[in-house]
Amino acid sequence: MHFLHTMVRVTDIDASLKFYCDGLGLKEVRRTENEEGRFTLIFLASREDMAKSGVIGESKILPKGAPMIELTYNWDPETYSTGRNFGHIAYEVQDVYALCGRLAAMGYVIHRPPRDGRMAFVKSPDGISIELLQEGEALEPAEPWLSMENTGSW
Repeated sequence: MHFLHTMVRVTDIDASLKFYCDGLGLKEVRRTENEEGRFTLIFLASREDMAKSGVIGESKILPKGAPMIELTYNWDPETYSTGRNFGHIAYEVQDVYALCGRLAAMGYVIHRPPRDGRMAFVKSPDGISIELLQEGEALEPAEPWLSMENTGSW
């Protein structure tokens, strides 16, 4: 068995790509427009996972098992409800403080700040919880994160 991807439905492609690509640093690796089905599929992967999979440069083909997120945009408007039963998508990151700082500077709420230097949660524009875990050992607890309270649900 090989892991392929996790699919999340999105309501605004541009807002979603800003969050996942500009914010989290993922890269678009494939896009499919289906006029008959009236949907767009956009597959994203981290640069690190692409490198581990042997992808070099601007290749749009990843081998089976390379972890990806599939953003699904349905052309006809729909209302999606987000249940806590979905859980979250998790990424290991090189510097949880730097990434949370970048996301906060872009206007995203850090719902669970990395007070412990180890773990944070942020939500995509469509309310999908993203867990950010510090690679290796936890960073030394530091401000402004140390004093921040949780915001909303995560």
